[in-house]
Amino acid sequence: MAVGRLEGKVALITGGARGQGAEEGRLFAAEGATVILTDVLDDEGRATADAIEGATYQHLDVTSENDWQTVVADVMAEHGRLDVLVNNAGIDFVKKLLATTLDDFERIVAINYRGTFLGMRTVAEVLTKAELPGSIINVSSVAGLQGLANHAVYSSSKFAVTGLTKAAAKEWGRYGIRVNSVHPGFIETPMTVDQRPFTDPDVRSRVEHSIPLRRVGQSEDIATMVLFLAGDESSYCTGQAFIVDGGVHP
Repeated sequence: MAVGRLEGKVALITGGARGQGAEEGRLFAAEGATVILTDVLDDEGRATADAIEGATYQHLDVTSENDWQTVVADVMAEHGRLDVLVNNAGIDFVKKLLATTLDDFERIVAINYRGTFLGMRTVAEVLTKAELPGSIINVSSVAGLQGLANHAVYSSSKFAVTGLTKAAAKEWGRYGIRVNSVHPGFIETPMTVDQRPFTDPDVRSRVEHSIPLRRVGQSEDIATMVLFLAGDESSYCTGQAFIVDGGVHP
């Protein structure tokens, strides 16, 4: 019987109720990992975890320091280790910069950037104290490498995640903690499915034609990259930005 690439590893995935996070959970579990899915969408999260052998669900508001400390402590108490953190939770936001309110700004930054920061810091504190290695994967965006019109706050939050990833990789490499970011392009998920490129066939056709691989991405495309970064095959990769966008940003 083949051994999965994550056999024996424990992985915590935020935003795991649906979309990319759920797909990562399914793939990780299939590769032998013990998976803890977290989200604020409790009903969906429990249903997703119940459908995945080897997965459980726990409520986690990524903007809450107390929630992070509770969840990570629970994982360590039950499993004695935490090998992989996937900071997948995030929200999109489309609005012209001049129309963006301070409340808009603070909401996006709280989830996309503060949530990632809290997760990284909480997990790294535990791992360094226990002298355990680990892999932290932050889901950023191609918008975190190139500014997008009408996405100023979203883009800036993802740029922040990219920078945090690179700085943390330099600080924590000595402890055996790797930190990388994944940068999805145009991906069809529950967060984006209501956008016009997915609802208007003509617009979708034009979008697909603009992508060298001639298709929009799916959650599985991101999950397979995250799997690579979670496993030992990427053991010499840290501080890197991995683009998954069908060739738009070579």
